[in-house]
Amino acid sequence: MAPLSVPGSKRALRHVFLLCLLLPCLPQPVPAPSPSPTPSPPSLPLSPFNDRLEAAYIALQAWKHAITDDPKNLTADWCGPFVCNYTGVFCAAAPDDPHILTVAGVDLNHGRIAGVLPDHLGLLADVALLHLNSNRFHGTLPASMQHMRLLYELDVSNNLLSGAFPSFLTSLPSLKYLDLRFNHFDGQLPDAVFGRQLSLDAIFANDNRFNVSLSSQSLANSTASVIVLANTQLAGCLPPSIGDMADTLVELVLLNASISSCIPPEIGKLKKLKVLDLSRNDLAGELPESIGDMESLEVLNVGYNMLSGVVPESICVLPKLKNLTVAGNYFCGEPVSCLHVPLRDDRMNCIPDWPHQRSHEECIAFEHRPPVHCGADGCVVRHPL
Repeated sequence: MAPLSVPGSKRALRHVFLLCLLLPCLPQPVPAPSPSPTPSPPSLPLSPFNDRLEAAYIALQAWKHAITDDPKNLTADWCGPFVCNYTGVFCAAAPDDPHILTVAGVDLNHGRIAGVLPDHLGLLADVALLHLNSNRFHGTLPASMQHMRLLYELDVSNNLLSGAFPSFLTSLPSLKYLDLRFNHFDGQLPDAVFGRQLSLDAIFANDNRFNVSLSSQSLANSTASVIVLANTQLAGCLPPSIGDMADTLVELVLLNASISSCIPPEIGKLKKLKVLDLSRNDLAGELPESIGDMESLEVLNVGYNMLSGVVPESICVLPKLKNLTVAGNYFCGEPVSCLHVPLRDDRMNCIPDWPHQRSHEECIAFEHRPPVHCGADGCVVRHPL
């Protein structure tokens, strides 16, 4: 018997198939809207009247009376109790109580203001930023600033401040950026400035009259990314432990700092360092080959020292090196690869057939000096002939 045909069943299957295709296109029921959240009541503005702002008013009024000249009239509106409206004064919610308004920063940079910093300054206990560079403040930093436990950035550069290093700075728990450059501070820069307990991220102490120890217990302990001690008096030699700053150091500027030393090969461990300026010192010996391991180095300045030998090719082929200064030394050779460094200064050396070099007599005289040997501590050991 021939099989039975079931045309009705085929049509039914075709209808089911078409229905499956059309279902996504059919209007879907709209879900009921979720109830709107109850709007939170609007936050009230912080009151401009509280004990902290009253203390700030006392501090800022005392400061205004200690100013003898304000050529740009930056403090002309420092009148009345609304200190948050004063020019250069910035307020924010207190870190320990978001319901209280307090003075969080003062910025009078480039004001050319003359005067002193009064003891009342310590009443600004919540200040995190104090920027006073390029003014004419004289005297010292008041010891009352030890109460600024939230101070994160202190910039008093380019003023007329003097006296010993303000020792209270080493006890400020939040301080990370310290800029004292271009003042008249003197005496010893404490080892604690470079200590891990303070953990400064940036230290600018150049162009003062500080004395700084280069012992392995001081500078090399620093966790800073930037250290600038140019135009100061550095005692000691560059220690081999300088390589211990490899995890953090990005910029090291020690130019014109009276350093009499060799350059220890351990300096090559500073693989994050971008700027190294050791110019205008009394460095002797040869440039370490290990500097060629400093893969991030962009600027190398060892000009105007007593360095000799051949400039290592490993330095000249550093991938990021943009500026190389070896001028004013007694190098007797320089690889051709150094010619490819974008900014290069190799004048006043003893490189044969090279332009702008020392006279033949100077180079011969240098060759007849007692040989230089570098001790394990990085210091120069000179042996008589």
